[in-house]
Amino acid sequence: MFSLDTYLKHSKIVAAFAIFISLLAWGSEFSGLVYICPYCRVQRTVIGILGLILISPIASHWIARYMSLVFGFFGAVVAANQHFMGWKKISAGSFTFNENIFIDPFLLSGFALTAIIGLTYLILYSGNKR
Repeated sequence: MFSLDTYLKHSKIVAAFAIFISLLAWGSEFSGLVYICPYCRVQRTVIGILGLILISPIASHWIARYMSLVFGFFGAVVAANQHFMGWKKISAGSFTFNENIFIDPFLLSGFALTAIIGLTYLILYSGNKR
């Protein structure tokens, strides 16, 4: 299950899931379920763009792979900065989880960082296998 070949074999499903997550996150903001957060907006957009690139037939082209690196790096930097703010609060002794754990920025930014790096890696690596 955690084999890279499994994720490469099912990369279209991974891409569709990333697009779904991005749309779900945007929908939750537009419906007013979550607060407006510029960090979150960047992360959900980058996850969606990487999902679109991964699901498209041009994913193995060098331009698509390069753009994936650009978008992925930008999204990862934003996610890492937001996540680090949580670590600063932990170090200062003032960290608390959000009352609604499902919209906690520390957890969501950690998930986004993992997803963005994973999607970027799949796009770069799958270009060698196609």
